[in-house]
Amino acid sequence: FSSQVKMNVGVAHSEVNPNTRVMNSRGIWLTYALGVGMLHIVLLSIPFFSVPVVWTLTNVIHNLGMYVFLHAVKGTPFETPDQGKARLLTHWEQLDYGVQFTSSRKFFTISPIILYFLASFYTKYDPTHFIINTASLLSVLIPKLPQLHGVRIFGINKY
Repeated sequence: FSSQVKMNVGVAHSEVNPNTRVMNSRGIWLTYALGVGMLHIVLLSIPFFSVPVVWTLTNVIHNLGMYVFLHAVKGTPFETPDQGKARLLTHWEQLDYGVQFTSSRKFFTISPIILYFLASFYTKYDPTHFIINTASLLSVLIPKLPQLHGVRIFGINKY
């Protein structure tokens, strides 16, 4: 029995790689939504930005941040006892141990879509805003596809 038990001695958590479970932590979804709301309020407080510009900026800044933190940065911010297996994986690929269609993956896939719908509505589907918002949405939705799990297009971000 004792040979089957794996203990992480000297760490404050029981996970081999805490990146796999952090998006399921208590309150993380609420914190995420409040962060996006705060970004929007800060942008609204800038006097020379119109409401459509603020919605497009909120969408683009959110999606840029999501792309960088979930799809571009690889590895973990701490030492893990997994022999460096996570160093070649993005946060999205590490999320929920790579299992697709979990509740946290669905939440972080649906949230940019909802923000896109709001931005499109409040910009009154203006063609310029619509193209910018659509390109921004696609930049975060395409990397989330299960078919692209672990794929490095043209070798970008391979190492």
